[in-house]
Amino acid sequence: MPKAKTLQLKWLALASLLNSTGAAFLWPLTTVFINKHLGESLTVAGIVLFIMSITMIVGNYIGGYLFDRWNAYFTSVWVAIIATVAIILMIFCHNWPAFPILICFVSFGDGICASVINSYGNFIPSKDARFVYNMVYLAFNVGVVLGTLLVGILYPISIGLTFIVASCFYIIFLLTVLFCFNVPLHRQIKKKQNTNSQENSSHRSLREVIIYAIFIHLIMIYLAYALWESIMSVHITNLGIPFVAYSLLWTLNGAIIIVGQPIISYFAPYIKLHIQIYIGLLLFTFSFLFLPFIHTLLGFTLDFIVLTIGDMLSIPGIPAWISEITPISKSGKYQSLISSTVSIGRAIGPLLGGIIIEAYSYNVLFITAFLLMLVTFIPIVITNHLYLKFK
Repeated sequence: MPKAKTLQLKWLALASLLNSTGAAFLWPLTTVFINKHLGESLTVAGIVLFIMSITMIVGNYIGGYLFDRWNAYFTSVWVAIIATVAIILMIFCHNWPAFPILICFVSFGDGICASVINSYGNFIPSKDARFVYNMVYLAFNVGVVLGTLLVGILYPISIGLTFIVASCFYIIFLLTVLFCFNVPLHRQIKKKQNTNSQENSSHRSLREVIIYAIFIHLIMIYLAYALWESIMSVHITNLGIPFVAYSLLWTLNGAIIIVGQPIISYFAPYIKLHIQIYIGLLLFTFSFLFLPFIHTLLGFTLDFIVLTIGDMLSIPGIPAWISEITPISKSGKYQSLISSTVSIGRAIGPLLGGIIIEAYSYNVLFITAFLLMLVTFIPIVITNHLYLKFK
């Protein structure tokens, strides 16, 4: 009897890489393009970025809902078509207001894609979920590095060429989804489903508390991450450090992840998943406690390395952890909520950062981010301890 066709990890990782590469063209480009080429204010650019985040959050939710309740393959194909058509139209229509409208359609599509890719990660029967999400995370970050590098090269040459190359990545992404994702969704989860069905109501309630404690903490993590993506560039250059040094920090970030993630995947079986995540989240959190005392490029580089290691240890493990403790029938719901936390945090971060800096200072902002992450981390540890104790 022929072996049933299943989704292969290499195609899921390729889809993640292609989608993140295409998306990485747009996020760093949006502010400078709206301000410098379209002649709109930075406030208008900020509003567009905020709306992009909102459309992505909506996309995250819809992606998870459709994955669970409709058809995973058709959801993947249609959303890939939406994002691809929108980015192709931007080659020809990138004036005001066509550009912000089309980029919001792309963002909406990317939001659905993020939820669908994460949800598909639960259905790779040949691989452990922890390994799957590590590889998807690695592919995503390779895409971010590649996209950011290419947009830096292409944008000074031609905005049209930039959108053409970005469109190529979305087209290949669409083809990957079209030809590789049309498979039955199978996973070796019967034992897990039975275990979930036998849980008592108090244990299920405790599990829900853990999950939403993780989601709240993730919002704070990505709120803080958004500060590095936006406000930190101003802070670093205000200290007399050239902007190119700030951009090189992100290149270093990508290089560490590309080299380090396979090492973490190799040693992953020897450490409990929740312990690995705890260590990563604490490293990420405490990297912000040191920022008020840093005034040199070396200091920022070392701090960013700590943050990146914390990122590698925690972020790719969280989808696998959520997958372990939730019913497989609700994969789309919970994986879409993980994607939503990214969008929510990145929408709030620059806005909150700007308010605190104007009212107080950068140092107050860094301490506030540290406290928000620390306070929301504690409930995760407490509730998970109780969950494991009574499991």
